[in-house]
Amino acid sequence: MVVMEPFGNNCYRIPRRGNMKADVLVYLNRELYASFSEDQSLQQLIDAASLDGVISPVIGMPDIHSGFGLPIGGVMAMDAREGLISAGAVGMDINCGVRLLRTSIDAAETDKSVLRRLIEGILRRVPSGIGQKSRHSKIFGRHLESILHRGVPFIIELGVGRPEDVSCIEDSGCLEGADIRAVSKKARDRGLQLSTIGGGNHFIEIGVVDAIFDATAAEAYGLEEGILTVLIHTGSRGFGHQVCTDYSKAMKNTAKKYSIEIPSAGLAAVPIRSKEGEEYYAAMTCAVNFAFCNRQWITDDVRKAFGETLGGNDCDYGLGLVYDVAHNTAKFETIGERNMLIHRKGAVRALPPGHQMNPEPYLSTGHPVLIPGSMGSASYVVRAAPGVDKIFNSVNHGAGRVLSRTAAKREVTVQQLKERMADIQLSGTNYRAYLDEAPQAYKNIDLVVETLTEIGLSSKVARLRPLAVIKGED
Repeated sequence: MVVMEPFGNNCYRIPRRGNMKADVLVYLNRELYASFSEDQSLQQLIDAASLDGVISPVIGMPDIHSGFGLPIGGVMAMDAREGLISAGAVGMDINCGVRLLRTSIDAAETDKSVLRRLIEGILRRVPSGIGQKSRHSKIFGRHLESILHRGVPFIIELGVGRPEDVSCIEDSGCLEGADIRAVSKKARDRGLQLSTIGGGNHFIEIGVVDAIFDATAAEAYGLEEGILTVLIHTGSRGFGHQVCTDYSKAMKNTAKKYSIEIPSAGLAAVPIRSKEGEEYYAAMTCAVNFAFCNRQWITDDVRKAFGETLGGNDCDYGLGLVYDVAHNTAKFETIGERNMLIHRKGAVRALPPGHQMNPEPYLSTGHPVLIPGSMGSASYVVRAAPGVDKIFNSVNHGAGRVLSRTAAKREVTVQQLKERMADIQLSGTNYRAYLDEAPQAYKNIDLVVETLTEIGLSSKVARLRPLAVIKGED
């Protein structure tokens, strides 16, 4: 059993021992700590802290649960010159992320029949579920290289979205360093899923702003209590999954060449500055840009669905982009005077007010950070606070699971799910297909968010309540 020692408010430490080259810090408030059931996540953090070039500390976020290699809710920073890069520490769904649209529609004047029509209109345009192909695959095939290399700015040139969207996307919708030559043919062939949400925990959610906590920041973000919102949560689909699969296998085989001791297959890694490390970064960046484009194209389809369903032009209903945040990435960043490659797996970059990498509209407030709950619970908009640099300018990305998908299907009944979803419309009627995503399978989102807000590393801006959810069946 791994023992964590208290290390200040809402923080627990696993000090260096054995092969560890860094401390491990896990952020949990009192309630989350009391209910924390140790899985493999703590050992996975210890394994990450044992890699060469790691910068102390390795971080476990409040939504932590076991994953492949690095746990979900794990942050691992590496020295940019001497450190390692790990495909498993980024994850399978590269740049799985969330974006938020605000509308000018009063939720109080929107009944369930309108919500149902909006769901149906979106589903006609955005395929959902495992293995679904894009309605735009021909365009993707013609412009594959430009999409992967240039990201959202390129597809806006094609007419997908609004020019102002770029200023409200992390990295302006394009991470530099992409090179299609580093991507396998199998991965490219799996790229025909642009503008699809997939299955699992991915979704499109129509909700309402039901609470404002920070009026100044909410005004800057264009959020008003009572308006309808749209959350979009999806990533790089089969394309990113294949990139991770390809390079995880390659790194496991290549690590021996560099005499690197790998604590687990999931944390196979190679030097950042090696040929293999640079190739993975180039391929990963292609997947990051694919995911940004995926959410951008879905945004365009959602806007058009609103116009078709409600009449008029989509601009009549607002639907401006608040922000788009990325999970599951590795990015070169400078904190203090140290250059590092920060792996965030199930974690979000969160820049405090005044940080020069904030987009211009949010320079004074810090950009919005979007933290979705389960399909039956609230989601939050928060912002980083000064001091967040001690956890590598990162916060948690969601609620975090307490039940595996298998356990949720075994322990949650259809009737229990229906009771939790009583006032929320689901895209499908087969509730059994959604048991693995039941709200009961997730941590309490309020406790997860409060873990960092209580100690001043982030602050709440607004809470969103779901009204209708589109989820793909696995």
